[in-house]
Amino acid sequence: MPAHQQPIGQSSAFLETLERISAVAPLSKPVLVIGERGTGKELMVERLHFLSSRWENVLVKVNCAALPETLLESELFGYEAGAFTGAGKRHAGRFERADGGTLFLDEIASMSLRLQEKLLRVIEYGEFERVGGDATLSVDVRVVGAANVDLPAMAARGEFRADLLDRLSFDVITLPPLRYREEDIPLLAEQFALSMTRELGRPYFAGFSEAALAQMQAYPWPGNVRELKNVVERAVYRTPPDEPVTEFEFDPFASPWKPAAATEEGGRKVEGEGSPVEAPERVELPEDFKAHVAAYEEQLLRQALEANRFNQRRTAQALGLTYAQLRGYLKKYGISAKSP
Repeated sequence: MPAHQQPIGQSSAFLETLERISAVAPLSKPVLVIGERGTGKELMVERLHFLSSRWENVLVKVNCAALPETLLESELFGYEAGAFTGAGKRHAGRFERADGGTLFLDEIASMSLRLQEKLLRVIEYGEFERVGGDATLSVDVRVVGAANVDLPAMAARGEFRADLLDRLSFDVITLPPLRYREEDIPLLAEQFALSMTRELGRPYFAGFSEAALAQMQAYPWPGNVRELKNVVERAVYRTPPDEPVTEFEFDPFASPWKPAAATEEGGRKVEGEGSPVEAPERVELPEDFKAHVAAYEEQLLRQALEANRFNQRRTAQALGLTYAQLRGYLKKYGISAKSP
């Protein structure tokens, strides 16, 4: 397996996942890889392939959500010349190209029920026909699917074929979210930081401050490893070369100038800039604007802390602030973050 594709981690949840993959990899059985966005499903599928006896053959990847149904069908199964307008010559599909190797079907839950039926036949018998053709082709392909949704629940609702789910789920590898791999966060962050440092042409990486490490550990990482990579790389390029990273911006869209979404306020629709809106009603303005705003901020902070049981991480999330920003506000107003 290529060195740059080696997954990184030492947490028990991560190591157990690697053991599961290593155990099932040598078998030419269908496997499902399930996980939240950004958990590294594609990386684990690559590990499955390169640890199998098919490693010398091709690993073909298809994102089922990226193609409309008709195009996905022709991409998977190929087509004959004249099968449709623009089909000037025969086209070999992904199944043909993956013969002897592995076919990775990412976002498999987005596949239509009709295509699922054709997929079931290939998995069951290794046979299919090209679009517009009647000759039956045989292939030896290991199918690995990936999804970030509850496939059994979809099957119960009739949105995914139950027989295909049964056939695909010889084994199901569910990847742990990053929030359950706390020990791995500093390791991954260090790798991403070093990679970004090299990309920037800097001689060395000055590391993370203790506060920055605490921020990483406290953040829930809804985007998982992919989000961690973005956050760390953004922090590295914004930090002077000879200084350690001291703070992260978790939400790059956070800005006092970002466009406001259309909402309903007091029965009057508020649109984005440039749209016609009714003139605002006349209001009584405070005599001391700064004092009024400060009092409101302090009240909001106290209410948010109480609502989140004085958990600073959850309070920061609820207010759309970074952990460091929340700490700054608490210090500004002399508010104790401990329960009274």
